[in-house]
Amino acid sequence: MGKCENHPDVETDFKCLKHDIYLCPACSRCNDPDLYCKFRTACPIAFMEKSGDTWGEDESQKP
Repeated sequence: MGKCENHPDVETDFKCLKHDIYLCPACSRCNDPDLYCKFRTACPIAFMEKSGDTWGEDESQKP
């Protein structure tokens, strides 16, 4: 568990392994969706983004 890159006061389990940063549910978006990432097939951030899941939050709260 770590602190969100954009919200240092928020603890999160979601980590971008490519960039080695933590992202909270509101920030959890793939930073390089069009570039190769060897972690993408096992990435929960990419999976949830592809499936259209909103992480149980209001879309207006996302950046």
